[in-house]
Amino acid sequence: MAYSGYISADSMSKNLHVLASDEYEGRETGKRGQKMAAAYIADQFRLAGIPPYMESTYYQEFSLKEILPEPAEVYIERKQYTGNKDYYNYPEQADRSIETDSIMFLGYGIQEGSYNDYDAMNVRGKVVMILAGEPLLKDSISLITGKKTRSLWSTYAKVKLEKAREKGIKLLLVVVDNVAKDLLDNKHRLETSALKLELNNEGMFIIYISRQMANDMLKKETVEKLIQKISDTRKPLHLEVETNFEINIKNKVQKVSSENVLAYVEGSDLKEELIVITAHYDHLGTDGKVVYNGADDDGSGTVAVIELAKTFAKAKNEGHGPRRSMLFMTVAGEEKGLLGSAYYVNNPVYPLKNTVCNLNIDMIGRLDLKHEKNSNYVYLIGSDKLSSGLHAISENANKIYTNLDLDYTFNDEKDKNRFYYRSDHYNFAKKGIPVIFYFNGVHADYHKETDEVEKIDFLKIEKITRLVFFTAWELANRTERILVDSNKK
Repeated sequence: MAYSGYISADSMSKNLHVLASDEYEGRETGKRGQKMAAAYIADQFRLAGIPPYMESTYYQEFSLKEILPEPAEVYIERKQYTGNKDYYNYPEQADRSIETDSIMFLGYGIQEGSYNDYDAMNVRGKVVMILAGEPLLKDSISLITGKKTRSLWSTYAKVKLEKAREKGIKLLLVVVDNVAKDLLDNKHRLETSALKLELNNEGMFIIYISRQMANDMLKKETVEKLIQKISDTRKPLHLEVETNFEINIKNKVQKVSSENVLAYVEGSDLKEELIVITAHYDHLGTDGKVVYNGADDDGSGTVAVIELAKTFAKAKNEGHGPRRSMLFMTVAGEEKGLLGSAYYVNNPVYPLKNTVCNLNIDMIGRLDLKHEKNSNYVYLIGSDKLSSGLHAISENANKIYTNLDLDYTFNDEKDKNRFYYRSDHYNFAKKGIPVIFYFNGVHADYHKETDEVEKIDFLKIEKITRLVFFTAWELANRTERILVDSNKK
């Protein structure tokens, strides 16, 4: 295991200072900065003596549909309302029209601990209205900043929306307290194009509406009265209202291209089997002169993958290479919906049936509030969900070599953050491939322009990268392939 000594904090610092610099323009998928980053990563693989995986390229290219920001057209009782004033929506799917003569009001929607549950009514194919936020938590302390700055809506919103999609809702109307403030707070996201592998005119569309628009639909009731009723009774509130509602979604779409960057180190006697190690190298791009450099998210994981590729290549070049083949892949499009990894698993360069596992690294360079006085930790997610053997190997590697505090908080099926579903490993898990997701938790600079390289703890990255190395080394060189023997998803 002497090769683990070649994993260097200094080397990763050098690479991250390049990739997370303003010159790379926030590495937004499909943009110039992302392509500059792809070229830089490919150059690092080349300098490590890793030949192109196919002919003369390290790239797996894929095409995307870019949906430009455009407010939908909305009518209530034939009266037209004004986009980005009365309501707003994010660009997210192909053109379509929806018209209904009734809507269902379901309070705060589905969320453990709230007073409503989509399961209580048949919502499939319906237009549903819910309130943003959580009942009685309007002044909750933020889990991320530790300050009384926003409600838990910002933390739980994704979960509520995912649940709504799962239940087959056609159109979700989310009532927000202040459209103007939301427009200001979400300016960058609202003005950023959406990217899709394929356009979809099915599935759920989401529109965020003012209380006045909601009241216009509710007629005899008002949002204020309904909030009070929920607060007083603490019981589910189901209300079906007859009202004519029409929405026309019209988008401007153009084609863009992106690429995953692949480094393949061929194994020896078990070379037909494959270990895949991933990190996403894209981030959020720019907003005017503001650059979202994403040093931790996920520059930290990207430089770890580069370092691991270099280390395994060195072992192979010196006659001590792995028995199984290794694929080191930095993917694009994660911030746009796990697109690069989704493309790979649906268009695999190497057969998925031969893929033993995926080790995914996404944000390992910072501390979260829980561990602010102890950097010797890493969150592990997914290690036991499909393979007990993978979990045991990971635990043993840490016990023998790295002695990190392995935190499984976010591995809990009841974790409201649902991180298991929110990074590139999940696309492999959906195909039945065992995974581990290495993660340091969120921090105050998450998805902000302040996620800069000066705040990165490179010794922490080095130690976690060594844990990934020792785990991958055992997986690549043991005689028996790990089994898929559990299903805890």
